Amino acid sequence: MRILITGGKGMLGRTLQRELSGHEIIVADLPEWDITDDEAFTGKTVAAAPDVVIHCAAMTKVDDCETNRDLAFRLNEDGSRNVALAAKACGARLIAISTDYVFAGDPPGEPWAWKETDIPRPRTVYGASKLAGERMIGMILPEAAVLRIAWLYGAGGPSFVHTMARLGAAEGAPLKVVDDQRGNPTSCKTVAGVVKFLLGRPDVSGVVHATCEDSCTWYELTVELFRLLGLKRAVEPCTTSEFPRPAPRPKNSALKKSVLNLLGYRTPSWRDALAEFVKEEFSSANG
Repeated sequence: MRILITGGKGMLGRTLQRELSGHEIIVADLPEWDITDDEAFTGKTVAAAPDVVIHCAAMTKVDDCETNRDLAFRLNEDGSRNVALAAKACGARLIAISTDYVFAGDPPGEPWAWKETDIPRPRTVYGASKLAGERMIGMILPEAAVLRIAWLYGAGGPSFVHTMARLGAAEGAPLKVVDDQRGNPTSCKTVAGVVKFLLGRPDVSGVVHATCEDSCTWYELTVELFRLLGLKRAVEPCTTSEFPRPAPRPKNSALKKSVLNLLGYRTPSWRDALAEFVKEEFSSANG
């Protein structure tokens, strides 16, 4: 199978290249491939003649999106439209990556996880631009699959996990980590596993939540990471208000995997995925 990956040089793209190595991979990334140039991108895609397009390219820095709204929508909405049109032009199946930030993050009651059928109400430019991209894809290619992911980390980073591993290995005062935001830490390998599953299920379309099972806070994730790494630096919980950012963070953006579970597929728990990742990513550093 010929698979074209937009944003193929990024963290998720690199993992997909490795996990899908049995297929012919076409890496579509800057500077050679520009998803904002509709005619050029379509021309290159048609010439490449992929069977599947996996759309990872996006503007994902949440605070940068908040202060650069036009660029965020150009990349995340217009870019997704151009990728969908290109996939349609060459008859390729499209699997696109989206985000938990399409939800406001203030669900009623606890515990709670957002279902694929829940109404998105993004509170950030990032979430709004990604939702606009989802809707563009749905209009152009209703048969496309849109995978919502969250709290992503993967080989080589950059990610929250890498940052905290570095800070935890250094001496210093206790680290304050936010304990009032809840979500699903998810490894790139987990997302690649969902993609591989869907490659064998061309009948699946629409929104699919593709995060790890179970949820935690950033503080709880850090505590578990330090335990796995054997790091002794102290960690203290704090509130979101202690670290104000340009873009508001959702209090709870945990996603329920209704579609995958209905299909008989279960992603690993965030703890199991993190343990596997730490063993693969940091074992040499730790001897």
